[in-house]
Amino acid sequence: MDVIALDDPTDAQIREWHGVLSAVHAADPAGEPAPEPEQTAERLLGADPGSRQRLWGVPDGGRLAAVAALRLPGAPGTDRPAEIDIRVRPGHRRRGLGRRLLAAAADGLRADGRTSVIAQVNAGTPAVPFLESHGFECVLTLRGMLLRLAEVPPDRIARLVAAGPDGYRLIRWQGVVPDEHATALAHAKHAMADLAEYEGAPWDAHRVRETAEVVAKRGDDLYTVAALDASGTVVAGFTEVVVPHDAAGRAAQYDTAVAPEHRGRRLGIWVKAAMLQWLAGERPEVREIETDNLGDNEHMLAVNEELGFRVERESLEYQAPVSALP
Repeated sequence: MDVIALDDPTDAQIREWHGVLSAVHAADPAGEPAPEPEQTAERLLGADPGSRQRLWGVPDGGRLAAVAALRLPGAPGTDRPAEIDIRVRPGHRRRGLGRRLLAAAADGLRADGRTSVIAQVNAGTPAVPFLESHGFECVLTLRGMLLRLAEVPPDRIARLVAAGPDGYRLIRWQGVVPDEHATALAHAKHAMADLAEYEGAPWDAHRVRETAEVVAKRGDDLYTVAALDASGTVVAGFTEVVVPHDAAGRAAQYDTAVAPEHRGRRLGIWVKAAMLQWLAGERPEVREIETDNLGDNEHMLAVNEELGFRVERESLEYQAPVSALP
């Protein structure tokens, strides 16, 4: 079984790719919900703006037995790591298919001038020993949490919003950040130091705007609530939620952070409660919100648990230097 490039996949190959994802999900139902066929097609037919992608598959008897997607953010040679996602049908594992796909991706990484690559996998799955045997090291532990909005009493949210700390005020916007707050939001995003350290990409006003534009070009809606300090120029804390256009009632929590000098004043739960209140009126079709939290971020985990989020899964972020790949 040979590895073939699928950078311009046919309709049949997209269906086969989706079949691989469905088979893997069926063997690991504790992970994220299986994508819909339309979501798989959208991902394969176009990378996010500002990035490129390479696709490979291993056919066996007229269908795909394994697939790999490589996302290449930024220009060739950039310091930002690429992202690899390898999936093998359960019945085809332990035959070297994953290794062959990783080798093909490694060639693509070297050709693009990359020095490192990351992968996110669910804890306790065969992907963990596979990555560790090929030079990957775990750099982050993420706890996947889910909030069912029907279980959150509206009066609790109203009380949390009303209990905001003195000296701050809330602002909110949909889509791209207003120009007057772009740089301040970028500074606030530096509070996510652990994540930025391994992503290797600094936050600035351009990247903040670019991220929002990527969401919009996918057809999704980005909502942001921020807390400004007394000067009105400093974003002390913020939270973001994305409502996908085809999520069937499930939204995704994006970044939430509070600047170090403003912590200890319950700004995190304040902006998150204000977001829930906003979505209840603006997007009543949203029934669930999913999020990932760093496993050692005890403060944010406590904030989410107070709001009603419950742990659904644990995932791991792995990273490897390209020089260590086959």
